Amino acid sequence: MLALDYIKKHPEVVEEAARVKGVSIDVASILTLNDERVKLQRLVDERGAEQNRLSKLVPNAPTEDRTRFIARSRELRGEIESDRTTLASVESRLHEMLLRVPNIPSPDAPVGDASQNREVRTWGEVRDSAPRDHVELMLLNAWGDLERIAAVSGTRSYMLRGELGLLEPALHRFAMDVAVERGFEPMLVPSMARSSAFVGSGHFPDGVEDTYRVEDDLYLAGTSEVVLNALHSGDILSVSELPKKYAGYSTCFRRESGSAGRDVRGLVRVHQFTKVEQYVICEANFELSAQFHDELLANAEHILRMLEIPYRVVECATGDMGLGKFRMNDIESWVPSQRQYRETHSCSSLTDWQARRSNLRYRGADGEVKYAFTLNNTAIATPRILVPFLENHQLEDGRVSIPPALRPYMYGRTTIGKRRAEP
Repeated sequence: MLALDYIKKHPEVVEEAARVKGVSIDVASILTLNDERVKLQRLVDERGAEQNRLSKLVPNAPTEDRTRFIARSRELRGEIESDRTTLASVESRLHEMLLRVPNIPSPDAPVGDASQNREVRTWGEVRDSAPRDHVELMLLNAWGDLERIAAVSGTRSYMLRGELGLLEPALHRFAMDVAVERGFEPMLVPSMARSSAFVGSGHFPDGVEDTYRVEDDLYLAGTSEVVLNALHSGDILSVSELPKKYAGYSTCFRRESGSAGRDVRGLVRVHQFTKVEQYVICEANFELSAQFHDELLANAEHILRMLEIPYRVVECATGDMGLGKFRMNDIESWVPSQRQYRETHSCSSLTDWQARRSNLRYRGADGEVKYAFTLNNTAIATPRILVPFLENHQLEDGRVSIPPALRPYMYGRTTIGKRRAEP
């Protein structure tokens, strides 16, 4: 959410941000509705002041005047109640419109859709092809039966068994240890949150259709960011408490309602997954925020390098970065069977856009209360990371090698899978 004062002073900047992000908003209507809100509030205040003045006059007024003052006071009470009802409706409509106003993107972000994403750097040697894709490796080693579990739990479900069932939690423990070593506090949070938390993080109102509803006002989150961002909603933190650096672990859920026909094979796009998410609350300072953005990105790159998975970092274009993002970098890991990089991490800076929605503030050293800046990035997400992991580390006989950094989490195993003779 942007400050109304900013929108009033820079309507053309906001309109351009909406244009390059592919968002449809009507800035003129927002400003008109705000003017109406201001007039109604002024009217309520003026009538309230008149009512108070009459109330003070009544005790000492002559009988005839007292009757007139009381009658007018009653009229004012009715008018104020009517005005407040109208004001509440206007404020609600204005709030709904403001929730859909995008953040202003970084001037360094490429303009356009995902096709304009700019490659920043690459790491690792890519395999030009793969003897087997990750689904074939799973079947060969009896690591899961996607068709059988789909009959039980529906499409885009997955089940891991045997050594692959050990690998998934090993990856999360490894990523969490990296985060802790780098100053992040482990946070194991619920998968459910109230709608207000989703609004605060920016996932609602536009993302409602992609979210599973559990009860009247409880939804399953697609990232622990939703809960972590809401933890300090309404608080005024001390600047000495910042930065808050959390490593949130949770089971995540997404309906993937808009992805019919895409990535239907295997583990790339499933409804339930598990993630360690990096999340930072810092002071409202663009330079400091940029430093944390680089730190979050470096942490994810370190994890991928230790896992020996080739990847590339891209600077995301304005139309690919989402409503609230100021800047966004994706990390895409190499998938040999598809001969392309696929997104496995997303690093985002949101400035104070998210904090304004969730009322997340701090008191600076000068005593001024300000909205904080927030950032987030994936540390590891499964099962998606299993796709490049299995395919890049597969051996000719169908086994999969385990990188040295992960072996302590895999009980010392150097490989997983059974050596099999080709038919």
